[in-house]
Amino acid sequence: MAASITQVFRVNSCRLLYCNRFSKVAFPAFSTQATNLKKGKGLILGGYSSKKTETDVDSTKDFIWTQAAKSFNDQVANRLNDALNWSGVPKKGKARVLYGLDREFPAVAVVNLGPNPLDDSTIFQKENILEERDTARENLRCGIAGTLYLSKIFFFFSFLNESYLAAGVKALQEVGIEIVSVDPCSDAECAAESASLTRWQFQDLKNAAKRKPELDLVLHGSDEYGEAQWERGLTKAAGQNLARWLMEMPANHMTPTIFARHAVDLLGRAGGDGVSIKVEAHDEAWASNQGMNSFLAVAQGSSEPPVFLEITYNNLPSKEKPIVIVGKGITFDTGGISIKPSANMDKMRGDMGGAACTLATILTAANLRLPLHLKGLIPLAENMPGGKAIKPGDVVKAMNGKTIQIDNTDAEGRLILADALAYAQQTYQPNLVLDIATLTGAINVALGSSAAGVFTNSNALWHLVHQSSFTTGDRVWRMPLWKHFQSALESQLADLNNVGKTGAGGSCSAAAFLKEFTDAPHWMHLDIAGVGGVVDGSDVPYLAKGMTGRPTRTLIEVLSRISQSKDLQNMF
Repeated sequence: MAASITQVFRVNSCRLLYCNRFSKVAFPAFSTQATNLKKGKGLILGGYSSKKTETDVDSTKDFIWTQAAKSFNDQVANRLNDALNWSGVPKKGKARVLYGLDREFPAVAVVNLGPNPLDDSTIFQKENILEERDTARENLRCGIAGTLYLSKIFFFFSFLNESYLAAGVKALQEVGIEIVSVDPCSDAECAAESASLTRWQFQDLKNAAKRKPELDLVLHGSDEYGEAQWERGLTKAAGQNLARWLMEMPANHMTPTIFARHAVDLLGRAGGDGVSIKVEAHDEAWASNQGMNSFLAVAQGSSEPPVFLEITYNNLPSKEKPIVIVGKGITFDTGGISIKPSANMDKMRGDMGGAACTLATILTAANLRLPLHLKGLIPLAENMPGGKAIKPGDVVKAMNGKTIQIDNTDAEGRLILADALAYAQQTYQPNLVLDIATLTGAINVALGSSAAGVFTNSNALWHLVHQSSFTTGDRVWRMPLWKHFQSALESQLADLNNVGKTGAGGSCSAAAFLKEFTDAPHWMHLDIAGVGGVVDGSDVPYLAKGMTGRPTRTLIEVLSRISQSKDLQNMF
């Protein structure tokens, strides 16, 4: 046998690599066991399938390394390429974890990102149109996160114990790595978003001994521009993770008062450097003086006092009218007298998802120092079946003078949003209003967790939000806002009924109800009940099961685009 020949044997379905002692390749002498990686450093590197290859590739000859991966392969004398060739190239969106290639990085996860869009700009054109998102960016997010799969390999003289190998961050987290260096893969912002969203886990209420250590993330091999994009991606992901944390916290730890305290604390620390941030927590007496009877009607069944949170962020003093963001803040929703089934009622702790996204979006805008003038309006309350709770058939008068017959106390979100929208209209006369709410189960029936349902009176605003969601991968779908649904809200006793006559088209009639309380020329309602995690959880690879904080990054992208465009600033 020639001195440089490598023999590969197959033993018990494992690929056994034998390198004879005369081989010219110098292999490291230290242990490569996955069980010895605690407090170790891991590295995520990317590669692309050849554009000529439509199916999964089998060898590295059809696998194109990223620039960072090429550099690392050169550094380890081509051992990365050889090891991947021996162990097999992972399928698209998956990863292979390799051990023992380098002393600094004892574990290296190689991610298959699919075809490289830089080779052919039209390669994802059809899929982009059909899927309504940037396929290349989503491949990168999913590749860095990914799903678990089981693999058992043997190389470099050491058998590895069975371990779950996942794409990127999950793979290295599973084997005990605590510091991960991430290949920017030509899009450092997107890579940072995925890595940060994937590593996040809610464990605040667990005993310290049961908590898993959080991964430290580092950008691997990039220039100053890449570093700036990396930090921007981490900031955007931190915003969504904050929304996830707020939604996930149990209702006894996230009452209206506690939520307001968090808002004051978080936003208070984000000001400075010429950025003006003001947080006002209005009490029940203030809301009563404003005539917010619709909001207070929902709150009266609970012993927890309601709070109307008003946030002002102004980094554009020349802009007189603010962009208004309204978030539904029901910190727990039993349904009231129209009580919900007990199964899965615990998830109703996340019924303040709109409030969480609103707070997270404004905080992220502040951290990014976006030149904007924003108002955040968050009505906070519990919907409980107490002795003073509203009853089906009750009639209340909203802030704008319209009377509402409440036939279903579980359709409470629209009642608190109605007064918030009316307050925005009467106080600020905004050109642009966005309201976000986990409003209806009907939107989950229609769209599931695939997209947030949006309703708007503005084509310009629709195109802006749709383009923003294309970039973030957190999709939206336009729903009808026809007069047909307004006619369904006719009431025998009042100006409006809080539910439609037939119950059909529930998300559409809810949006039609909200439209009665704003005159903004550019208004959009986002029903996030399907994507927020309250109903079915997340099927997004880079988001763990539970509350998702969606669509925070899409809202941030909307604001970023407005801040960068004089035309949009003049319009809105």
